[in-house]
Amino acid sequence: MANERTFSRNATAARPHAARGPIIDQDGREVGPESLRPDAAGIRFDFSTHQANPFAALTREERVARLEALAKLLDVAFVVPGTNIRYGIDGLIGLVPVVGDIITTAISLWLVREARALGAPWHITSRMLGNVALDGVVGIVPFVGDAFDVMFRANVRNMRMLRKWLDKQPRL
Repeated sequence: MANERTFSRNATAARPHAARGPIIDQDGREVGPESLRPDAAGIRFDFSTHQANPFAALTREERVARLEALAKLLDVAFVVPGTNIRYGIDGLIGLVPVVGDIITTAISLWLVREARALGAPWHITSRMLGNVALDGVVGIVPFVGDAFDVMFRANVRNMRMLRKWLDKQPRL
């Protein structure tokens, strides 16, 4: 009898139509059972909304959120175990001599370009460029530059400046 219960419990868990709650997609919307057909006719792509199309124009807030996420990934995405020291892929890629620093500086320059496209004035973008230049120049120095990349966090500083400026701007 115990074997029968185990078998029936496993058989129920293996059947996808025995789900107990609603099925939710990645955007948090409930998916109806009609869209879960296994045949190819049930598969469709809808690019009518910008959430489904990664190449569509983003709103200002979506662009800023994307920039902030990239800045955090570059500068503070990970924690050294057992410490409070945070680092990002900027510090990891920077371990590759010269080429790594060129790559991360190019990504940081793209953040500044996006800030300019969002309408940031010259005094904000020039300070952002100064942070990127300092991070890039010191980052080229072996070992010292890698430690500097972890501590200076130019991208997070730049996004903080941009966000502070954007918060002062009137909403359209």
